[in-house]
Amino acid sequence: MSPTVTHGAAPPTSYEPRTYRSLARDDRMVGFEVVVRETDLMIRASLDLRALARELAVTERAGLEAYIRAYPDFAGTLVPWTAEGPVPRLVEEMIAAGAAAGVGPMAAVAGAIAEAVGRGLLAHCDEVIVENGGDIFLKTREAATVALYAGASPLSLKIGVVIGGGGRALAVCTSSGTVGHSLSFGRADAVCVVAPSGALADAAATAIGNRVRSARDLHRAIAAGRRIPGVEGLVIVAGDRVAFWGAVQVVSIASKKG
Repeated sequence: MSPTVTHGAAPPTSYEPRTYRSLARDDRMVGFEVVVRETDLMIRASLDLRALARELAVTERAGLEAYIRAYPDFAGTLVPWTAEGPVPRLVEEMIAAGAAAGVGPMAAVAGAIAEAVGRGLLAHCDEVIVENGGDIFLKTREAATVALYAGASPLSLKIGVVIGGGGRALAVCTSSGTVGHSLSFGRADAVCVVAPSGALADAAATAIGNRVRSARDLHRAIAAGRRIPGVEGLVIVAGDRVAFWGAVQVVSIASKKG
């Protein structure tokens, strides 16, 4: 069966932590969790690689934390960052993504780490799904259905996005103005972006989400997302309304059986 993964901002603390992860399933893959400080990964891979995944997460975080110690403003800026001198690869990807989307580089951090860990694991396995606080990097032979968690919206966990398959690596990242603790200046219940880069998908979701104050803003936000280089598809949920564009197939989760 093709994998199903729940996607969306992490539920608020009034929910049982990470219970939405129980909806993720794929009988062909091994599931395990890795937690390194704020990085909380749910991973499915063709092998149990939790020790390697933890090592990768620690290494990526160490480079990022060292850069923030050297440049404290990097962690708080809400505008694109200009680097001085060489930077760790993860930081470089975050900076590039922030510049493309017009937001600060930390808007890309969860997606960037998910991809970095996922690509590291792919040196040892053929298929992987890495979810980091609702931001997903995956490479699977079969298409995956990504169920959208959208807080109080009546569409939450009722619709999903079918992506991937064919062994192509992709990222699916989200931003929400109503769920979780991520900074957003909008009120969208979920903004889901598909892109080849985890950092870009994450930063773009934030940038697009900032434009949605109500359902009236959906078309304007879609138009803005289409202009971000590298974005391949996006879905926006606001209340009982949904808008989407690009290389995404939106399906009803309620109608999917087994």
